[in-house]
Amino acid sequence: MDHALRRERLAAELRARGLDALLVTRLPNVRYLTGFTGSNGQVVVAAEGRAVLLTDGRYEGQAAREAPDLERRVSRDGALAPAALEAARALGAARLAFEATLAYREARELEERADGLEVRAAEGVVERLRWEKDPDELRALERAQELTDLAFERLPGLLREGVSEREVGLELEVAVRRAGAEALAFDPIVAFGEHAAEPHHRPCDRSLRRGDVVKVDLGARASGYHADMTRTLAFGEPPAELHDLHALVARAQAAGLAALRAGATAGEVDAAARGVIAGAGLGERFPHGLGHGVGLEIHEGPWLRPGGAEPVPAGAVVTVEPGVYVPGLG
Repeated sequence: MDHALRRERLAAELRARGLDALLVTRLPNVRYLTGFTGSNGQVVVAAEGRAVLLTDGRYEGQAAREAPDLERRVSRDGALAPAALEAARALGAARLAFEATLAYREARELEERADGLEVRAAEGVVERLRWEKDPDELRALERAQELTDLAFERLPGLLREGVSEREVGLELEVAVRRAGAEALAFDPIVAFGEHAAEPHHRPCDRSLRRGDVVKVDLGARASGYHADMTRTLAFGEPPAELHDLHALVARAQAAGLAALRAGATAGEVDAAARGVIAGAGLGERFPHGLGHGVGLEIHEGPWLRPGGAEPVPAGAVVTVEPGVYVPGLG
């Protein structure tokens, strides 16, 4: 993956915002810009393009292997704030921004140690760049989805009367890893019958019965990139009302996909799908946004939601997942 090109894009954004440098502390953003995957890493990126990777002694060898093109500074005591300020000064920065998600205590430490360096928060700078996937990212996402599909193909063979949600969830976790995923993208959701009416149900000991619907939300992770797929199956013959709801949701998804194009606003895409469900009198049973971006995080921008004004850029990868949830039914 071309991390240097990504840092060049960030540097251009910093120049446009009048910033000399950005301290990147969120680990997905650090990985995006450097390739470093350790659990304690930061990177200072200057507006003129140079960058310094910061970590502690546990990751010295890993940082050298994963980010060989970068200057690296290793803190022997694990404290990165002093190293970040020192790196910013070495890069010639007078105005240093830090990610607004930085913990309050760490942000205060930066401010207290700034010693003449102007320090302030900046929000969503790297995250916005990540909306548009490059070819390497698209390949990783395709691989993550292929592995998800392989695991999902095992699902029908796992369904039998009396099996619990928790048992099926465990088998799917094993299937994802056996397919070749580096990890699960998230804890799987397995919901039988009335439990399927809970969007984020946690699998429990509820046993499968004839006539139940089975909702599964599953994803694999490959090269750091996440897949996210929800499917509903029927075990036996479900109530007739669920046949109708399934068809309604399928029409809503098709409308959302038809509206999804580069330049359409997130709200327009959401409204296309939501309007189908609202037109059937079930708008209040669709309680979440239509979808979200996937990438180095399972939930990232762009967010397809009511009123979203952000244009969806070319290269974005998003879920399109309308749902109708009827308590007590599914």
